[in-house]
Amino acid sequence: MSGMGDVLAGFHTVWEFDTDSVLIRFERGIRTPKLLQVLGERRVPYEALAAVEQAPGKHGTVVLRAVPRPGADPLADVADGQLKEGCDPYRLVLPAERELLAEYYAEEIRGRLGPYAAEPAERHLVAAPEPPLSFKAYDGKASFDGTAVSFRWFWTGASSAKWKAGDRRFEVSEITGVEWRSPDTPPAGTCGSSCAPRTARSRTRPTRTRRPWSSAGATGSSTNRCPSRRRSSPRYGPRLPPSHRAPCPPPAPTRAGSPSASGTWASCTRRGC
Repeated sequence: MSGMGDVLAGFHTVWEFDTDSVLIRFERGIRTPKLLQVLGERRVPYEALAAVEQAPGKHGTVVLRAVPRPGADPLADVADGQLKEGCDPYRLVLPAERELLAEYYAEEIRGRLGPYAAEPAERHLVAAPEPPLSFKAYDGKASFDGTAVSFRWFWTGASSAKWKAGDRRFEVSEITGVEWRSPDTPPAGTCGSSCAPRTARSRTRPTRTRRPWSSAGATGSSTNRCPSRRRSSPRYGPRLPPSHRAPCPPPAPTRAGSPSASGTWASCTRRGC
């Protein structure tokens, strides 16, 4: 790198290089993932990185990604590889025409990695983000007051087992560990938050197809279509199939509304005429 203050700007993320670290800043906007907006910015020492990867991205882009050492970043340890690509704070997406520039900075970062880059870190080298003391989820609300963790369930989302058990409170001494699990990657054999609700049964009525009965040599005009047949009833007898029905009489050349040889065919106004 030429010196302090070199900036590499990508989509929603900007890397600003220093002599011993890289400052990763996240833009605030409707298209920026919520996690990155909350983080704001993070300073990552080169000592906390294990490698830098470069690969082609989607839709004419190139991706530059820093790989943190295990144990160096508490956020990466909690996520445990479950974050989506768009929410990865170590991922920088650039236009494809800046591929050579991305390759240059990747080589520069690799040259600044510490001698223990391939080994897990003995302590956290990246500052942990400020954790929330309470947050709401689909089925309840969790809060921490410094001594205990409390869960308050919502009747609109909590399962029947949670609702019957009631609100819970656990002292810190009773907790053996805390694990975050993404809804997209539930543990094997469990449902988690990724289960889809049962879909409602379809109540749409079956559509009825109408057969456009027409006489022989019909030209498609409304005057050449047969009158509507009445349904089968004791008064009119059983309904005959089309092969046993008499063909429709052709219209007589007469004025509309005047009687003709075939009755009142030209003046018929019933549905189907």
